Amino acid sequence: MKKILLVIPAYNEEKNILNVYNTIKKYNENYKQKYDVIVINDGSTDSTEEVLRRNKIPHIKLLNNLGIGGAVQTGYKYAYENNYDIAVQFDGDNQHDINYVKDLVNSLSNNVNCVIGSRFISKRNKFKSTFLRRMGIKMISFEIKLFTHTKITDPTSGFRAIDKKLIKYFSNDYPLEYPEPISNVVLLKNGFNVKEVPSKMKERKKGTSSIHTWKSLYYMVNVILSIFIISIRRKAK
Repeated sequence: MKKILLVIPAYNEEKNILNVYNTIKKYNENYKQKYDVIVINDGSTDSTEEVLRRNKIPHIKLLNNLGIGGAVQTGYKYAYENNYDIAVQFDGDNQHDINYVKDLVNSLSNNVNCVIGSRFISKRNKFKSTFLRRMGIKMISFEIKLFTHTKITDPTSGFRAIDKKLIKYFSNDYPLEYPEPISNVVLLKNGFNVKEVPSKMKERKKGTSSIHTWKSLYYMVNVILSIFIISIRRKAK
């Protein structure tokens, strides 16, 4: 049986992280599954650490906030050092559905190194982000296809599974800024195979999202510029 680790980055998720962990634990019990968990407490300033300690949730405490890229890479380093076969990035805000992890994991193969859970290739997903974010995602998707000749419908999705080869690769080299869309480009440019499968995302019920309207615009513009720069530099080489 393959060793599977759920990497859960968490920043100020005191209201969500216990529910996320218990949902995974219950799923393991009900379906006789063994998804291991490592929560990366990314320098939280609320009571996230206290919740993790009190409930004996496996975690790594980062002394400073490294951002999503640094937190996820910490999880990949842990996966590599502990010889995991598959690592699944899983959000700590309770928006990802544990029932879809098996679809990501089962879609990995000798020909597929990374599987992304996409919100946009299934009618089952009723969750919708803001109009501005949806337009930004479409623009990023278009740019990725322009430079890599591969269409990714949900390039900013933080719900994805990677194989052992990528665990090693990402433990050494992972984008600290805009990690999901940038790493998609890096993977495709370096000959790794990426696949999307339908997934469902739930709305955040507790806590506050770090992404607001102006921040969404800033994020999208910077991602588009970063992808352009990376693609031009690689062409120049």
